[in-house]
Parts: sequence; C-alpha cells; structure tokens
Amino acid sequence: MDKAVATQLANIEQRTGKTIDELTRLLEASGLSKHGELREFLKREHGMGHGDANLLVHLALKSGGASEAAGKSTGDVLDEIYAGGKAPLRPVHDAVMAVVEKLGPFELAPKKGYVSLRRKKQFATVGPATKTAVEIGLNAKELPSDPRLVVVPPGAMCNYKVRLSTAGEVDATVKDWLKRAYESAG
Repeated sequence: MDKAVATQLANIEQRTGKTIDELTRLLEASGLSKHGELREFLKREHGMGHGDANLLVHLALKSGGASEAAGKSTGDVLDEIYAGGKAPLRPVHDAVMAVVEKLGPFELAPKKGYVSLRRKKQFATVGPATKTAVEIGLNAKELPSDPRLVVVPPGAMCNYKVRLSTAGEVDATVKDWLKRAYESAG
C-alpha cells in the first residue's frame, strides 16, 4: 500500500476514533450503494472531509482510486488517463508537470483518473475534467482572485481549481499558483 494512503487511513482512524473495519461496516449498514451517496454519508454523518471519505469509499467498494493505480507505472497510468478522446490533453498535463518539476522534490501518486502531487501534504491534483480541459486542483492558503480560478467549498480535496484547455494556458499566473501551493505543503 502506498505510504501516503497508509498515512491517510491512520489519520482517518485517529480523527474518527474508529478503525477502518468499523467505518467500512458503517458504510455497509447505511443501506446505500453508490459511491457518491456513501461519500456524502461519511461527510454528513461522520464529519469527514471529501478526500478522506472518498478514499474510504473506494476502499470499502474495492473500486478505483489509489488501489486501481497501484502496481502500475506512472507512465502507464497517464497513458490510461489520457487515452481516446482525452489524448489531446496530454500536452497540457505535461506543461503543468514541467512547472512542478522545477519547484523541488515532491511525490507523485497516480490515481484512477488523475495524479496527486504531495510534499508533506497534497498540494495539487492534475487530470482531465472533460475531453476538452485538464483540471488542476490547488491547495494553498490564499490565492489572488482571477476569473479562471474557482474557489472550492470547504471539505473538498483542494481549495481551488482551474481548468486549462491548452498548454499555452500554463502561464505566469498558473505557475505562481502552483508555486504557492507547493510552498504551502511544506
């Protein structure tokens, strides 16, 4: 199991006071079956954040997320993420990663439909949101207002998101946002 996932699961147990098995049984007893419903149940009834609830549901349903990407190379995961109609978005992803790689050391954790970028904590996510746009999720304290930047409600995996359709949109402003997120992740 990925070290970051193991740490996140240990943190979930510490925050909730319940083991992962106990939380999984709560999900089974909820009478719900869809991923989104189960995630919202954990957020609403147990005060979990989006990322923790999402991971726990993936684990309970033995679906996607970190477990599906486990054992595959980053290149293989990216080839799957940017396959078919999303293939034209790969240069956008590569442009974002070229910026991040210049910032310093970080951990790249491939997931089912995106990659998570971490230092001490996750600072960004990168993956296709649609067939025409890559979405960058950013975790940073306060970013300057910009029409492209969307503030995400509390409890989500990231506090901001921005969608880019071309590699040229990875401009000085996006580079600054990535740098601020990177620095805030310690």
